[in-house]
Amino acid sequence: MKFKLVSCAVLGLMFVGACKKGPAAQATSGVATPPAATPAAPAGAGAPSGPPAAPVPPKPVPQQLPPVVARVNGENITKDDFDRMVKGIEMQAGQPVPPDQRDAILRNALDRLIVYTLLSQESKGRNLKIDENEIGQKIQEVRGRFQTEQAFEAALKTRGMTVDDLKKEARNDLTVSKLVDSEVATIPGPSDSEARDFYQKNPDRFKQGESVHAAHILIRVAPNADAATKAKARATIDDVLKKARAGADFGKLAEQYSQDGSASNKGDLGEFPRGQMVPEFDAAAFALKPGQLSDVVTTQFGYHVIKVIDRKPAGVVSYDEAAQQIKAGLDGQKKQQHMDAFIDGLKKKSKIEVLI
Repeated sequence: MKFKLVSCAVLGLMFVGACKKGPAAQATSGVATPPAATPAAPAGAGAPSGPPAAPVPPKPVPQQLPPVVARVNGENITKDDFDRMVKGIEMQAGQPVPPDQRDAILRNALDRLIVYTLLSQESKGRNLKIDENEIGQKIQEVRGRFQTEQAFEAALKTRGMTVDDLKKEARNDLTVSKLVDSEVATIPGPSDSEARDFYQKNPDRFKQGESVHAAHILIRVAPNADAATKAKARATIDDVLKKARAGADFGKLAEQYSQDGSASNKGDLGEFPRGQMVPEFDAAAFALKPGQLSDVVTTQFGYHVIKVIDRKPAGVVSYDEAAQQIKAGLDGQKKQQHMDAFIDGLKKKSKIEVLI
């Protein structure tokens, strides 16, 4: 949900990876969701009668940015804050911001920073407190994503951050999350009748193509990395594949070696249909039978080893199979709508100056 992306704007963007398709603006984690699990408003609900209006192009973002790019109730959003956000988006997407999408992506990033600042200010205004142990746990969780302390420190340096900066951002992030949780805690969940009504009114959403449930291990390497860097990454993934083929537990290998967000879930990417992942990953995954391991697969994100856990043929998802996910999706919609209205309210009562 959008507000979850906002509340994890700093820590989340720094440390997750992806293998989904999509431009740098998308916040992808590599965890795929079947179409049936993503309820949305029924087709035609509130739709305009004529063709949609052409989107208004975003205001160009200058190549040279001033030291302060925006101000929220007198609090500066600096060029450094903005640069870290953009670097995080690029790391998450596994590619630089495409030049033809630069203005849209950077404007979106700035809006996210503004919203994050508003929520942070609101949480401070409510005097929400975070236990020091929670901050320590968050930092340890972040450290655990890296194989060595040196790799962790290098990632911080790339982002222009120190450990103290990370602790400060962890405190802000946890406080904002606490604010969001408190705001949506009283929103009633969807009823059985609402979920069934959605299922009956949206039959096409529950037609499901062939899908696989897979896990992977990713060793990151940029497409433009030098030969030595690529060779080192390739040697690592070759060693991982050798261990997996020798019978080592795939989940434990993923926890130890994988360099994306799925590592904390033993490399599990969930279930996904054809076409959801980048082409090389997609082709390799759908060529495997349950229990099989792939050879090394090269994508824009680096080197992967894929293990297919299960496969499902095309068919129609029954209501009983889909009910829990429908309710989760409808629940998310209600909470998102509440948070959108809450954020709009904060914006209306605040002084927001965009300086670029």
